[in-house]
Amino acid sequence: MFTGIVEELGEVVAVADLPDAARVTIAGPLVTSDAKHGDSIAVNGVCLTVVDVADGAFTADVMRETLTRSSLAKIAGGDRVNLERAAAVGQRLGGHIVQGHVDGTGVVLAREKAEHWEVVHIGLPPALARYVVEKGSITVDGVSLTVVSVSAVDEATAGFSHEFTVSLIPTTLELTTLGRRAPGDHVNLEVDVIAKYVERLALPHLRAEEAR
Repeated sequence: MFTGIVEELGEVVAVADLPDAARVTIAGPLVTSDAKHGDSIAVNGVCLTVVDVADGAFTADVMRETLTRSSLAKIAGGDRVNLERAAAVGQRLGGHIVQGHVDGTGVVLAREKAEHWEVVHIGLPPALARYVVEKGSITVDGVSLTVVSVSAVDEATAGFSHEFTVSLIPTTLELTTLGRRAPGDHVNLEVDVIAKYVERLALPHLRAEEAR
C-alpha cells in the first residue's frame, strides 16, 4: 500500500527482456537505503517487488500483465521514474490510499502554465471515466492528485471519451516526472479503489431495481 507521495526521482539503469516479462534495474539511493528482497517499491505508480538490491539500485521483475496495462513497457535506460516505498503502519497518510495496481494509461493532452502552478489535461480511457469525479483523488504516474475537472471529449479525434485536469504545484513539477511530461506522453493511471468497490457492491442492487 502506498500514499502517492513520491519520495525520489530514480533513474532506470537497465532493462532486460525476459519471456513474457522484463527485468528492470533502477537507481534510487533513498528508497534502497532500507530495502531488501521481497519489499515493495512503486515505480511510476506500479507496485514492484524487489528481487535484488546493490549499490543504491534495486532490480524487479515486471510481468506481462503489468507491461500490457502500464507505461513500463516503454521505459528504457536513462529514463527518470517516480519512486515510493510501501507505506509503514502508523505514518501520516499524505496523499490517499494507493494500491500500486495501475488500471490503465492516459495521455497528456495539453499543459497550461500559470504564475504559481500548471494545469495539465490528461485523456481518460472510457473504461475509467466513470470512476473519476471532480475534487476526487487519482494517481498519475504514482503521484496522488486531486481532480480539478472532468469533461467529455471527441473520442474520434482524441482517442478518449473524457479528459480530466489536475493542478501541479512547483514542488510536484520539480520533484516528479510530471514536470517533464509533454503532450503525447503516456502516464499510468490508478483510480480511487473505493469507487470500484462501491460500484461492485451496488451494481446487483441497481440491476434488481431496474428489473422491477
